[in-house]
Amino acid sequence: MEQKDASFVRAILRCVADGVFTVDRQWRITSFNRAAERVTGVPAAEAVGKRCFEVFHADICEDSCAIRRTMQTGEEVIDFPARILTTQGRAVPISISTAVLRDREGAVLGAVETFRDLSAIEQLRREITHQYTFEDIVGKSPVFQKIFGILPDIAESDSTVLIEGPSGSGKELLARAIHTLSPRRKQPYVVVNCGALPPNLFESEIFGYVRGAFTDAKRDKPGRVALADRGTIFFDEIGDLPLATQVKILRLLQEKEFEPLGSLRPVKANVRIVAATNRKLADLVAAGQFRDDLYFRLAVMRLSIPPLCERREDIPYLVEHFIHRLNAEKGKTISGVTPAAMEVFMRHAWPGNARELENALEYAFVLCRARQIDVGHLPEEMQTLAARPPAPTSSRPETINGSASGSTTSPLETAEADAIRAALRQSDGHLGRAARALNISRTTLWRKMKKHGIEG
Repeated sequence: MEQKDASFVRAILRCVADGVFTVDRQWRITSFNRAAERVTGVPAAEAVGKRCFEVFHADICEDSCAIRRTMQTGEEVIDFPARILTTQGRAVPISISTAVLRDREGAVLGAVETFRDLSAIEQLRREITHQYTFEDIVGKSPVFQKIFGILPDIAESDSTVLIEGPSGSGKELLARAIHTLSPRRKQPYVVVNCGALPPNLFESEIFGYVRGAFTDAKRDKPGRVALADRGTIFFDEIGDLPLATQVKILRLLQEKEFEPLGSLRPVKANVRIVAATNRKLADLVAAGQFRDDLYFRLAVMRLSIPPLCERREDIPYLVEHFIHRLNAEKGKTISGVTPAAMEVFMRHAWPGNARELENALEYAFVLCRARQIDVGHLPEEMQTLAARPPAPTSSRPETINGSASGSTTSPLETAEADAIRAALRQSDGHLGRAARALNISRTTLWRKMKKHGIEG
């Protein structure tokens, strides 16, 4: 009877689409199904009898072996992300699940591991994500989709660009993207932080000086403009420029030349200027703190980034982007955030914008030892927000960027629907796996799908 049972099990395993192999207590492979052969490129005849790490070359074998953890603790591992290296040298993304194998008396015989090839799903995710990313800039909101559409044309031109937006909103990323996509991409990219330079050093730092220009000028020193020759110079927080220096920046824009301190001869400049500010330059012009002629010269092409609280639909994509990057930096495998944590993110005011969101996730990475970041891993002020009930929703149409959208769908509901669709895509439409990925029950998932009109 037992021999018939074994034959029956082997027949089932041959037909299973997921890779499956079993090991004994010495980690030697005792069975290896057809899907495992296909994914790894190793024939079962070669695999059986070898230790699993000699066949299954995964990036978790050294430090985070799932089957070892299961053998040691008896606990199952479900959908653990990893990558394996095939015999053809190709890295394949997979999800791993493991369980202990016991005999009828409960004694441990070994363990079983199943793994699923996620190559097609990851490719689909990349294709979908690509629609919302551009040169490390992430955004699904209409304002960013518009920027993504015109950014290549702006970069290809040599026009001066002014980027306006609050601190931490991504102005620096836009400036670097403009340089990276431009014909000047192979030349220097030089940053001048106007808000960090002492007023008495502005001109010498930007334009340089010649020997003898002042007491300590023992030799010529090139300024940032000279260092950016044939490339791009980025003036960050240009609203902090002193009026006296603004005159010389205007000359640089108009005449394409500048004079180092102490020099009697102008120097020709071949640079492209990109500027950014977290202040409204038009208001500074009205207050007499910024030259109107310089403002108009800078704003040949103008890009405006609204604060994160006005484009909450970008938050889930930024969260995914930052988690992916932090996983790579810190060697972790955190898969995402729980719905409760995402709700906190969607309700938070984000005065520090995307930079504050990144900092909050980095804080959570230090504390999180689970698969997902939960509310308890967030900074204390955000945990306080989670304890407060959400503000009552208005029946009036939602206002986006100062105009009524005509829709009562909140950003949180939009993010919830997007998260459900993403989970369904990643699980090939399997409701059980999608529910586990979202950390909710199947019934809750089904109810939310009906609410958002999502078909299974």
